[in-house]
Amino acid sequence: MSLKTNRELLTHAKENGYAVGAFNVNNLEQVLAVIEAAEEEKAPAIIAVSEGALKYAGDAFFFEAVPRMAREASVPLSVHLDHGKNFDFIVRCVVGGFSSVMFDGSSLPFDENVSMTKRVVEIAHPAGISVEGEIGHVGGSEIGVDSTSDEELLTVPGEALEFVKQTGIDNVAVAIGTVHGMRKQTARLDLERLEQIASVVPVPIVLHGASGVPDEIYPEVIKRGIHKINIGTELQKTFSHGIRSFVVENENVIDPRKIIRPGINEMKVAVKTKINLFLSNGKAW
Repeated sequence: MSLKTNRELLTHAKENGYAVGAFNVNNLEQVLAVIEAAEEEKAPAIIAVSEGALKYAGDAFFFEAVPRMAREASVPLSVHLDHGKNFDFIVRCVVGGFSSVMFDGSSLPFDENVSMTKRVVEIAHPAGISVEGEIGHVGGSEIGVDSTSDEELLTVPGEALEFVKQTGIDNVAVAIGTVHGMRKQTARLDLERLEQIASVVPVPIVLHGASGVPDEIYPEVIKRGIHKINIGTELQKTFSHGIRSFVVENENVIDPRKIIRPGINEMKVAVKTKINLFLSNGKAW
């Protein structure tokens, strides 16, 4: 299976009425959890990598090993830079082998966000790499995004349209009430605002900070135009919980493979659950 761009994955999702999960990873074991879950559910998926994760695991792992793992998987996968803020860092990911990048200029004034995002498009598209931008501001501290819940920072539909038209991005992240780093599923989403955005924006729409979204709301946001959903915090919780539980019950085990595998398995369950909630199970092509 060839490595896909987010443009390819989300176009298929939009045409077939589902959302692709973008699952944040930090190391080999978490990448395995995502790929194994996607293959078992026969679902497309996005391996999402933050700047911090890349700095932690290194270029050789994320630029060489992970794209190869994605290419050798039996389902369509992309390797995506999540919340890139530094232009030079984004260029490294374009050159390094990612199939999709995001420039997050959501905290910038509109014109500056447009200018910087367009600059990323101009270097990524000739390399065959898709680009995600963000208009409006999804707050939270999990990935270094400033915390805020002010209503004026939610996405304005008309601005979203202008942003997409002026930048040429392939998909757009919007702010409709989610917050990064939420550990409980208590987010209250502005579904009417989402409908208004989807009625004017021609590209697939992305929902960030979705760990805090109640399960029953996922089908509603998909119906209203969301076709990429980012999950990070919930996966880190399940991964660490699986390891901690095993260590407590097996204090004499020293083989790291045996210690870490329960974390992989628990994270896998979480990924598979989201895949089914996103209606992407069985959608591999």
